[in-house]
Amino acid sequence: MDAAIIRERLRELREAMQKEGIDFYLIPSSDYHNSEYAAPFFQTRAYFSGFTGSNGTLLVSKEEAGLWTDGRYFVQAAAQLKDTGITMYKMMVAGEPTILEYLKERMPEGSVLGFDGMTLAAETGVEYAKELQEKKIKFRYDKDLAAEIWKDRPPLPCTEAFVLPEEISGASYLIKSTEVRAKMKEYGTEVLFLAKLDDICWLTNLRAADVACNPVMLSYLLLTMEHAYLFVQPKAVTEEVRAYCRENGITVMDYAKTLAHMSGYAPTGDMLFDRSNVSYTVFTVLRQITLNRGHKLINRPNPTLLLKACKNETELRHTRETYLADSAVLTEFLYWAKHHAGREHLSETDIAEKIDGMRAQMDGFLDLSFDTIAGYGANGAIVHYKPEKETAAKAEEKGFLLVDSGGNFKTGTTDVTRTIALGELTEEMKKHFTLVCAAMLRLANAVFPYGCTGRNLDTYARAPLWAEGLDYQHGTGHGIGFVLNVHEGPQNIRWKYGQAQPEVALEAGMLVSDEPGIYIEGSHGIRTENILEVREWKETEQGRFLCFHPLTYAPIDPDAIDLAYLTAEDREALNRYHEQVYECIAPRLADEKIREWLKEVTRPL
Repeated sequence: MDAAIIRERLRELREAMQKEGIDFYLIPSSDYHNSEYAAPFFQTRAYFSGFTGSNGTLLVSKEEAGLWTDGRYFVQAAAQLKDTGITMYKMMVAGEPTILEYLKERMPEGSVLGFDGMTLAAETGVEYAKELQEKKIKFRYDKDLAAEIWKDRPPLPCTEAFVLPEEISGASYLIKSTEVRAKMKEYGTEVLFLAKLDDICWLTNLRAADVACNPVMLSYLLLTMEHAYLFVQPKAVTEEVRAYCRENGITVMDYAKTLAHMSGYAPTGDMLFDRSNVSYTVFTVLRQITLNRGHKLINRPNPTLLLKACKNETELRHTRETYLADSAVLTEFLYWAKHHAGREHLSETDIAEKIDGMRAQMDGFLDLSFDTIAGYGANGAIVHYKPEKETAAKAEEKGFLLVDSGGNFKTGTTDVTRTIALGELTEEMKKHFTLVCAAMLRLANAVFPYGCTGRNLDTYARAPLWAEGLDYQHGTGHGIGFVLNVHEGPQNIRWKYGQAQPEVALEAGMLVSDEPGIYIEGSHGIRTENILEVREWKETEQGRFLCFHPLTYAPIDPDAIDLAYLTAEDREALNRYHEQVYECIAPRLADEKIREWLKEVTRPL
């Protein structure tokens, strides 16, 4: 974007700030619910800065402007901010101030910090209020200044909601709400306020498409021991949904009037909410209404979180079938990529569009579960790389192609990564690929006592890499939703933990990804990802034990395997997995050539 346009927009923003008596104005990247993807309506930071990366915060004062982003976007941000008058600040880099440090240093005592409190996380707002208290900083969180300046702003996303039938969800709203209310009673609360979109959709068995790649609807839910109030956009409510809500005792209310209703609401007892999943504005309203009635506002993880994470048998049955169908399509794609990507010098976007198009033809397809990552060569070493048509690399008959992709279907949510050898590889590349393969299989074959968290299990995957002085700077696994968000908690698998990161015991019925990797900047990236189902293994005199069961069945490229880096146990595990792949997937392949190819690539090593 032309830097002059950004400078003009900043001038208009500063005029609006002066009019409202705001000295510093903060613009985060989130929507009203801290969703992973922000719709065009919420791209305020991009509008005023020109920076289009997914993570960034803009801070504007009378004379200065700064944008904070992470290492994925340093190069992109530097280019997009050039000549705009905005300074880039690198997050998590020594010597660079955080936003809070910047504010504490630059804001004069008694000055005013403004932001749209509906898009700032409550945790962040509370921290800022505490840290800036000494300087008597005032907050103006009631103003979305973009509303007056952004004339052609896209509309708030609103898609028609639909009911996920009980034969798919496996449990009715009445059953789920009874379980949630039991938890509320256990916590000593009478009211629950939900703002987390996938929690609301899980509880109500409703789905929509208001957030890209997440089949959810913009909504809030107020649940008491007797009533339920669903705040949703009127245009999203079909006759089917309205009748469904009426039958289940759910009162439908206008999403736009949520704050007005809640401001006048008088809770009958202590209120449960999860501060990490509400905006600062919503938090201040909840705090005030409970205080007015002499009740407590109890900050605890949503009770829906763990209930949602443990899939019921119906969800698991549909998920297993969805992954088999998805794995068959992925196998067809792997065959295509091996025979066409490098030989025809296809671009990364061509490759991403191919796998996306193949998934879109599958029964029950709703949307991608995230933006497809297709990174060739050095781009594979960028963990969250997203190819763009203008800058996409073209594949050659050498090196690696990393493809991370998935879909949302009416019967499940998928996620899988495969790294494909397109031709000649160096010995180092083969070594790294083989170590990652061993890492993935060792975690997949782990048996562990009940009570283990992901932190206990993470070293199964990292041990082969650590033994070679290698590591990867991301978690090994995340939870997976059911016709919901592909990134779901509270379960995860990672060795680094902070106070803000949840740590829960793995339970039977949970789904987790298993995705170790190696990333060599400027050379290559490798990640091999399967999705695992946590299952009961057996009970012994020493207690109850759990294990993993693979949901993903797709070949791991034997052309990149160097047997010198596999133990006998690793080799046996790979051969056993490939035997299962052929047994499960071959009958689903209509093309005899692809079946023969699959037989060859899953042969025992």
